[in-house]
Amino acid sequence: MWEEPYLETCCRSTLHRLLLCGDAGRPTGLRDQPCLERLERMGFVRLRDDGRFVIMEAGLERHRLEIGPTA
Repeated sequence: MWEEPYLETCCRSTLHRLLLCGDAGRPTGLRDQPCLERLERMGFVRLRDDGRFVIMEAGLERHRLEIGPTA
């Protein structure tokens, strides 16, 4: 049984874009800001001190489960 919180399509897309950004991360102030903040609350991403979001291990695992391989 699936026990993970549901990710809206927009949040799955944001998670994938974040993966594609790699170490550069995604800046704040973009149209997907609400999704980035939701993913942060869920523990999938974090906001660095430089104001950019980066994917965390939990986000990589969720990406592998719902979107596809990360490597």
